[in-house]
Amino acid sequence: MLERLDEHQPIPGAQLIVLSEHVTYWDHDGWKDPNSSQLLTDRQTDYEHQLGRDTPYTPQMIVDGTTEPHLTSPQQIEDALLKAKDAPLIPVHIAGVTIDPQNPTVLHAHIDAAENPDKHNADVYVAVALAHFESQVSKGENSGKHLTFVAVVQEFAKVGKLPKGKSFSQDVELKLKPGTDPKNIRVVAFVQEGGPGKLLGAAMYKPTS
Repeated sequence: MLERLDEHQPIPGAQLIVLSEHVTYWDHDGWKDPNSSQLLTDRQTDYEHQLGRDTPYTPQMIVDGTTEPHLTSPQQIEDALLKAKDAPLIPVHIAGVTIDPQNPTVLHAHIDAAENPDKHNADVYVAVALAHFESQVSKGENSGKHLTFVAVVQEFAKVGKLPKGKSFSQDVELKLKPGTDPKNIRVVAFVQEGGPGKLLGAAMYKPTS
């Protein structure tokens, strides 16, 4: 689903920025997902509390930090995306993305977010994701399947705060896994109410080929 949304961009007048946040669900089924993260698993649990759900499950989609359409309902997904398109957003910009020439596992970037008009304080996050990733599942429920993914989160960090009435401007440094192809990454910065709550603005950087 994320691959289709990312490739076809079906909402006119909007850019869909997708992130595939892999949780540890499959790790307990005989096969460890190489992209799974306890941090992202905890983030999913926090979403369950915010959305009033009893138990996390996967695969799951969250749109705009507030809506959970069912993956089996294209109409619910379209409605959620259209609603998110019309929400006012804080402009976010990513600049100066470079790989440290002395240490190819370090990525530098500069993140700007405009003044926060919202009545709530917000957090600023940056994620580094692999644009494309393929995995051969050897055990468990998906044993024998060759899976492809898009925008697979590798690093995820809260880099600062955006108080109400204030703006944000900061240089950030993120770690890359050894051997990461810098041409296969995306950097996504976004502003989100605590909780995690409503998404207030986002931007994405992709290297030029």
